[in-house]
Amino acid sequence: MPPFLAPLLQAATYARWLHLLTGTVFVTAVLLVYPGTESGRPLWWAVAVSAGLDTALLGLAALLPATRRAEGVLAGLLLAPGRAESIGASPSASWSDRGRTAGWLVARVGLGFVAGLVTVRGLMLAVDLLTAPPWGPLLLPPFCLALLWLIVLAGRLQLALAVRLLGPSAADRLAAAELRAERLLERNRLARELHDSIGHALTVTVLQAGAAREVTDPAFREKALEAIETTGRQAMEDLERMLVLLRETPDGAAAERPGLDRVPTLFEAARAAGSPVEASVDPALAARLPGVVSREAYRIVQEGVTNALKHAPGTPIRVRAAIDAGRLGLRCATALPAGPPRGGRAARGGRGLRGVRERAVLLGGEAEAGRIDGDWVLSVSLPIRLAE
Repeated sequence: MPPFLAPLLQAATYARWLHLLTGTVFVTAVLLVYPGTESGRPLWWAVAVSAGLDTALLGLAALLPATRRAEGVLAGLLLAPGRAESIGASPSASWSDRGRTAGWLVARVGLGFVAGLVTVRGLMLAVDLLTAPPWGPLLLPPFCLALLWLIVLAGRLQLALAVRLLGPSAADRLAAAELRAERLLERNRLARELHDSIGHALTVTVLQAGAAREVTDPAFREKALEAIETTGRQAMEDLERMLVLLRETPDGAAAERPGLDRVPTLFEAARAAGSPVEASVDPALAARLPGVVSREAYRIVQEGVTNALKHAPGTPIRVRAAIDAGRLGLRCATALPAGPPRGGRAARGGRGLRGVRERAVLLGGEAEAGRIDGDWVLSVSLPIRLAE
């Protein structure tokens, strides 16, 4: 099939034609009611008066919020059945929407009236050519082809106008992009929360279970099982908080996230796993911090402790948190054996360390991790004043 014939055989072409002809019906109805077409009055005068009245009526109709929705639904069905999402189907939410709706109605009716006149006049000429031998029948096929292509082009023009005037505005697209960015950031934050909380719980549980299997002391086994139970319960609480956020439940208490005041629990879990913890954290420090800084600091310390348990189990962990010059400084260090850290990923930085850096950057701070004098050190600095 020649390419220039393909649009003429598509159902969308004639659906758009039908949409165009509805504009002709509206103009014709107004023209017949007022000012009418009685003799003694020029037709062009009647058409001009009808056009002014049409514009006024369409402008009033555009003031109704539901008009934009109705026009969007109809245009989506007839003009763009394959990609209706490019044409909005929501009520007018602002005066800008009402203005664009009015522009669409006027353009739609005007273009439809012209298309209707061309259609009627074209059919009349086609009949004349058919009854005007010998050249008329020969000219009829190219004439019909040109007429159909005018309909195709008019339909495409109306589709472009619908996308422009009924589709989302620049402000709407910007708001949608901001909403997508916020949702992406929220998903990334939830992913970090799950990694840090559940990863820490699994690390402690695996270490405790392994130690309980190797040690025959019943008292030690009892203590290990108790630590596993406690860590598991805390992981379940963290998971419940994450699920509340994912479900967008308005239960603020259930969705509350732990802050820096909860770090003693982390240290107790690490000690129960066999790694001594030397902590220099003021218990009243959390009360002096904005909530967001306290929560992110807790997750950062949790990741530091988890890394130490993973890559150097049984080695003392040194944690320090202090405020200096308007910044919260966090430092988590542990001695490493010679050679690469266990697992081989700490030197490069896995998901946990990447999450720590993301948390710090989002608060305007910075984070560094690496070997320093035989120790593995995680150092983070967070501004307090800019965090709120």
